[in-house]
Amino acid sequence: MTAAAYLAGFVQLAVVMLGAPLLIGLVRQVRARAEGRRGAGVGQPWRDLRKQLRKQRVTPQGTTVVFRAGPVLLAATTLLIAAIAPLVALDSPLDPVADLFAVVGLLLVGTVAITLAGIDTATAFGGMGASRQLTFAALVEPTILLAVFALSIPAGSANLGAIVGHTLDHPGQVLSLTGVLAFAALVLVIVAETGRLPVDNPATHLELTMVHEAVVLEYAGPRLALVEWAEGMRLAVLLALLANLFLPWGVAPAAPGLAQIGIGVAALVVKVAVLGTLLAGAEVFIAKLRLFRVPELLAGSFLLALLAVTFANFVAMQG
Repeated sequence: MTAAAYLAGFVQLAVVMLGAPLLIGLVRQVRARAEGRRGAGVGQPWRDLRKQLRKQRVTPQGTTVVFRAGPVLLAATTLLIAAIAPLVALDSPLDPVADLFAVVGLLLVGTVAITLAGIDTATAFGGMGASRQLTFAALVEPTILLAVFALSIPAGSANLGAIVGHTLDHPGQVLSLTGVLAFAALVLVIVAETGRLPVDNPATHLELTMVHEAVVLEYAGPRLALVEWAEGMRLAVLLALLANLFLPWGVAPAAPGLAQIGIGVAALVVKVAVLGTLLAGAEVFIAKLRLFRVPELLAGSFLLALLAVTFANFVAMQG
């Protein structure tokens, strides 16, 4: 492992940590402009985090260590995914553990941790949101696993770096039936995983419709800042993975040079910003689904991922 690989890993982690609030600000600003409003600016989430960090830490009476550990585990698992995923370069210090199953497992650990924290408050909203969130997670995580597994079949490896490298060597795979089906499935589940429209609306606290917001409703001060920061990082990481799995151009190769790392960072920022803008633009024209319709949408995404795996296996057998 070269020093450049360690540098690339450190740089991509720093980009995710510092850029996640800016991504949330960009999404909000694009929505505001599309809706005819001025908006608070791209840097507003950073100002909100600074304000939350200055507030007093409040712990609801009767909660346990589960409530206090929830935000920490959510942020820690997201940071670990950002460290091992091939975002800036194919080679990283943690590349041997950058496995599809490890990433999906880390996503599930973070989701379960914050869900248990919501249950620990013993409030009606916390229990309601936890029930809804785990119901969605039961469909989202297997779909992510299947969709990326479909891409791993032609690559011959479940390592994310190997999958991205195979796409770089065989760009036609992106336009294959396997690639199209897997892309559609991943888009739907990323929307659900990050609590965006039409699955959830992060801008509302309406008790009949909120999912994730109900789980974190009792957090305030520094803990709320950590939760919001972790959510922004999760959105940034998932959009970056989506971009690099299907449009990996710009990703630095193994043993990269400083110029290649710089290009990788620039490509990562541009691709995530474009996807964030498209996400915000789509949300303006999409209404939130009724709650009992969401499992139908996620079941459809699971079917797309399953079809992608089936077709990838068929092509592999024919080859």
